[in-house]
Amino acid sequence: MKVDAELLEIGRAVRAGREARGLSQEELADRSGLHRNYIGGIERGERNVGVKAFLRISEAFGVHPVKLLEACRFGWTK
Repeated sequence: MKVDAELLEIGRAVRAGREARGLSQEELADRSGLHRNYIGGIERGERNVGVKAFLRISEAFGVHPVKLLEACRFGWTK
């Protein structure tokens, strides 16, 4: 299966944000109300993350959704 570069970029930002906060995929799943397999699929660029899921992940990170979107493009900044 071919991985979409844009989805992979989003996945990398989610993984970086999760790791920066010391969270496991399961902990992020619990905080966001999403399934851990879905989180893993996002991080691998296999899932086309929906808007609602994106909002739930940003809320679990405690950041505005725009901050998460910027991280997808430019990486995480303090």
